[in-house]
Amino acid sequence: MRVGLSWLREYVDLPAGVGGVEVEQALVDLGIEVDAVIDQGATVRGDLVVGRVLEVEELTGFKKPIRFCRVEIGRDAPQEIVCGASNFAAGDLVPVILPGGVLPGGFEIGARKTYGRMSAGMIVSARELGISDEHAGIIVLPSDISAKPGDDARPYVGLDDVIFELEITPDRGYAMSVRGIARELSHAFGVSFTDPGLAPAPGATAEPAYPVIVEDTVGCDRFAARAVRGIDPQAPSPEFMRRRLTVAGIRTLGLAVDITNYLMVELGQPMHAFDLARLRGSMVVRRAKAGEKLTTLDGVARVLDAEDMVICDDTGPISLAAVMGGETSEVAPDTVDVLFEAAHWDPVMVSRTARRHKLFSEAAKRWERGVDPAVPLVALDRAVALLVEYGGGATDGTVLDIDHVVPPKPVSMPVDLPARRAGVAYPDSTVVSSLAAVGCRVSTGDVLTVTPPTWRPDLTEPADLVEEVIRLDGYGNVPSVLPVAPPGNGLTPTQRRRRSIARALAESGYVEVLSYPFVGPADVDGPAVRLANPLSDEEPFLRTSLLPPLLATLRRNLGRGHRDAALYELGSVFLPRPGAGSPPEMGVERRPSDEQLAAADATVPHQPWHAAVVLAGEVEPAGWWGAGRPAGWADAVEAARVTVAAAGIAADRVRVRAAERAPWHPGRCAEIAVDGVVVGHAGELHPAALAALELPRRTSAMELDLDALPEAGVAPAPRISGFPPALIDVALVVDAGVAAADVQDALVAGAGELLESVRLFDVYESAQQLGAGRKSLAYKLTFRAPDRTLTVEEAVTARDAAVAEAAARVGAVLRGA
Repeated sequence: MRVGLSWLREYVDLPAGVGGVEVEQALVDLGIEVDAVIDQGATVRGDLVVGRVLEVEELTGFKKPIRFCRVEIGRDAPQEIVCGASNFAAGDLVPVILPGGVLPGGFEIGARKTYGRMSAGMIVSARELGISDEHAGIIVLPSDISAKPGDDARPYVGLDDVIFELEITPDRGYAMSVRGIARELSHAFGVSFTDPGLAPAPGATAEPAYPVIVEDTVGCDRFAARAVRGIDPQAPSPEFMRRRLTVAGIRTLGLAVDITNYLMVELGQPMHAFDLARLRGSMVVRRAKAGEKLTTLDGVARVLDAEDMVICDDTGPISLAAVMGGETSEVAPDTVDVLFEAAHWDPVMVSRTARRHKLFSEAAKRWERGVDPAVPLVALDRAVALLVEYGGGATDGTVLDIDHVVPPKPVSMPVDLPARRAGVAYPDSTVVSSLAAVGCRVSTGDVLTVTPPTWRPDLTEPADLVEEVIRLDGYGNVPSVLPVAPPGNGLTPTQRRRRSIARALAESGYVEVLSYPFVGPADVDGPAVRLANPLSDEEPFLRTSLLPPLLATLRRNLGRGHRDAALYELGSVFLPRPGAGSPPEMGVERRPSDEQLAAADATVPHQPWHAAVVLAGEVEPAGWWGAGRPAGWADAVEAARVTVAAAGIAADRVRVRAAERAPWHPGRCAEIAVDGVVVGHAGELHPAALAALELPRRTSAMELDLDALPEAGVAPAPRISGFPPALIDVALVVDAGVAAADVQDALVAGAGELLESVRLFDVYESAQQLGAGRKSLAYKLTFRAPDRTLTVEEAVTARDAAVAEAAARVGAVLRGA
């Protein structure tokens, strides 16, 4: 909302020294956001002076009228100016901007030769000064003003005002008007306020201004109207009205319509003007019938919904109530009889209608925030008076007023509640006077009974009244006290585990990313949670795996030139609960019961935490130090080992086995199992998946379900021996389908307590040397005793026992034996 300080001063007695800075601070202190403060005088730079036209010479030989003028500007010699306007004559006072001045929009004025004459300066119009969209000609100042040539012209053309651009919150609809802002300033400065909404106005007469039937008194609980007949259709809107509407960002459309818009900004009451000659029969206010059509003033034919409110005559809908009028009944350039309508509509209905039809008019913005239902008659009386004054015509005095407004409900509040909530010792008198200042009727006592004014539909709870007391007394008076943090035990075990995993992956060279959890249908394999109101129709599902958005992030980075990328993410996935149904309906009047909360939780998707990595390019870059190493499936498997180890799971509980699972390559995919339970997969992605995602060959990935990992518990301290180890390598030949982990388990079981570690360091396959379908697995065995140096015989015996166990379990044969 945009409003000028001069308009506000008409209703609030601001001190003479109060300017834009003070008003801005006062509004901010009252909780009204000020987006901008515009000093109109500064919008025109340089000398803008009053000039008196001395002579006008009509220049001939041009396609349009051109006049050469000599203008007195209070200096030694008259100013010579070429002008294309013809609505002034010698002797008129006009605003003149001199060379060096700059008009709004950065248009700089100079002295130059044009149309064969020298022109120094410019006689300006209201449109060129940015104070109106009127472009019929330049501004001619009244002859009875006290200005003389050479005086600053800004005060005489309306450029001496300060404009405030305000952002009004949805709960303060009353502030979307001059009336509401002026009232707020009266609170801030402690000065008197003249409420234009309480001006006397005639009530309903026995004979209505026009026959109207209201069928839905919930959607429209008040409908009032008055008529003016015999106006001059060519009568212009007064200059002050055009200027203020321009400041408010509203186009001037003719006197009758301008009056409705002017009063909407002044009083906060949206109105509508009908052409009486174009109405057919009685008017009916009702809900629309599904499928009915109406062409609104913007020229769009709209299909109406059964929830929409419409105003109809015998021809059907003629207005989309509270949002926009229809073409068939609008005021036209030849309209002589006008019917003004001022009503009160249901805010919820208006809000839904405006969004349904994408019609966010100035009227709809006010209706959905709440409009004073007591103002319609005042607005009508003022509209009729303005139209009669500036457009002629007359009114017959008849008034229509169908009133079904429910009075505001009283609210009870302990008088000490504001003090208890804010921690400020508000005296009882301050609480009462603050509520009375905003228009409430207050009955005193230990418990106040407060009846809000009609213009404050937001005051429905004791908390709302508390806010008003705090706001008027000043938010700055409320002390800023940080709450005492309750003692705790630090991070939970789950939090520590997640941080350890993130730290371990980062130390391994991976970069953490955070992806949106939304995915498209192509990224969903099986049941998935579909959003009722997705941010994008292309991604309506919640992810069931971290990989789709993580791979999209990888593709984006590769496309921007980052050829070597290793990314990781920790986050939740969303798994639907089949047959969970809908959550129970829970009101807001009380806390839901434990049973209701449990039933609601049972419908929420299961959301386990996962860890995932993706790799592409080189993990070890090439350089002068030697060749690089490209990322591969083994790096993804190692990332899984790092993750499980950081989670506190001992290595002997982890098994890595060959597996097949989309989207991994079937021959280069491993499943990660802990205590026999599969918790994730790692390896190289399938070529078809890489082609579809436009990712390079050999791109690898890993994903683990962190919630599936068992509790780590307390790991026993390792035994450290100071005696030397015995290192023995063994190469075992087994069938190609035997897992290396199974061979390792057999070696550990057979070697006994002297085995300190076992590590696979080579895999060899050769049909010529080993036979078809056979492979060789080479392990390094480390033996050590805690209390002595092992003899060769002890080490070899342990080695032979390990090989024997591997032979018994998996049919292993010692290579070369």
